Parts: sequence; C-alpha cells; structure tokens
Amino acid sequence: MNPDQIVQQCQERMDKSVQYYQRELRGLRTGRATTALIDFVKVDYYGSPTELRELAAVSVPEPTMLLVKPFDPGAKAEIVKAIETADLGLNPIADGPSIRINVPSPSAERRQQLVNQVKKMAEDARVAVRNERRDANKHVDQLVKDKTTDVSEDAGKGAKHEVEEHTKKHIARIDEVCQKKVTDVQTV
Repeated sequence: MNPDQIVQQCQERMDKSVQYYQRELRGLRTGRATTALIDFVKVDYYGSPTELRELAAVSVPEPTMLLVKPFDPGAKAEIVKAIETADLGLNPIADGPSIRINVPSPSAERRQQLVNQVKKMAEDARVAVRNERRDANKHVDQLVKDKTTDVSEDAGKGAKHEVEEHTKKHIARIDEVCQKKVTDVQTV
C-alpha cells in the first residue's frame, strides 16, 4: 500500500463518519414532522424485528403530522405498539386502515436537550474523524520506517499533510451540519 492509497482510504472513512452523523441527525425531532423520525423503528413482525419503513408507507400530510399506512393491515397493532415503546415522545392513533401521529413542538427545555444531543453527536463524529487521522498517520509512519518500501520521509510528510487537510475539511463540514441542525431545533 502506498501513501496515496492510505490518504484515499482515510478520506473515504471520514466521509462515512460525516454521512453517519447526518443520518443520525435526521432521526432527531424538531418542530416539523419528518418520516426519518420513525423510519428505523423496529416492529416485532411475526417474531422478527423489522424496520417500520419495510412494513408501511410513511408520509407527511401536514407539517406536524405523520401518516403511516401498513402494507399488511394485520400489523397495525404491532406498529402502534412499536412506535409507543420507541421512546420518541410520539402518540400514534389508529385511524381506520392507517395510523396518524401528531408531532408536537418540543418545549423550550426539550429543545435545549436536543441541542445538547446534537452537539454531543457532533463531537462523537469529530472524534471518529480524528481517529481516522490517527490511524492514517500511523500507517504512513509504518511505511516510512519499513525499509522494504521505497517511501521517503518527504512523501510521508506530504501524505500526513493531506490527511490533516482532509481532517480540517471534514470537521468543518460536521460543524456546519451541527450549526444548521441547532438552528432548526431552536426555531419555534
């Protein structure tokens, strides 16, 4: 493996860390209803845990309401139970063949808790990016020390510099996403 490959792998892993953070943020509740709030709720469907999005069509008919239409009407009771036990603060209401979920606006205290949660998740994502930097730098150092490879110290320093640039770029991206989500959460 050469330094360019190490830098490329490092960048890909950092990209995945940022994408994971963005996916996690979609599940956080703001004042608006979004299907991502309940997409990954696990429903006990005939004895196996199945994601809600595989069992029902979820839509947003109004800004503060979710509508869940199960593909199998027999699974409606299990879906209601799963949403109630998911600890999302949502109250599903069975309405004929579908399930309606009102998404209330969070209180000021709850908004502050959500802001803190967003910031903690951002710090976790930053730590993941820094860990990728550490691992990449360690691999570059091993290549430079290994006399069987023809990697010079200058090439190693160049690779480390690239890794550092990617780290700065990804941390800035995480900060930007975090700030946007904090603004969303604080908007009443």
